[in-house]
Amino acid sequence: MENTHALHYFEYKTLFIILLTLMGLTGITVAVSYLDLGALNVWIALVIASIKGSFVLLFFMHMKHEGKVLVFSFLGTVFFLGIMISFTFWDVAFR
Repeated sequence: MENTHALHYFEYKTLFIILLTLMGLTGITVAVSYLDLGALNVWIALVIASIKGSFVLLFFMHMKHEGKVLVFSFLGTVFFLGIMISFTFWDVAFR
């Protein structure tokens, strides 16, 4: 039997750049937490966390090299998660 699955390796340089990016984004998250931006603090934290999650998903979980069906199913899950989170924000805002 022939192995048809291609192996996906990342160079150490790429992984190190991703590590520095994740650490930098963590630093930005901590720095923003000390600023009083009102309701924007939550949104900024969610955006930064989403970016960090995307890096982890794309590079460490190899979603970058997966097929379209898996990518679309993941994006659909994220879309519905966003809907549920927005319902939570809406519920809290109008109590």
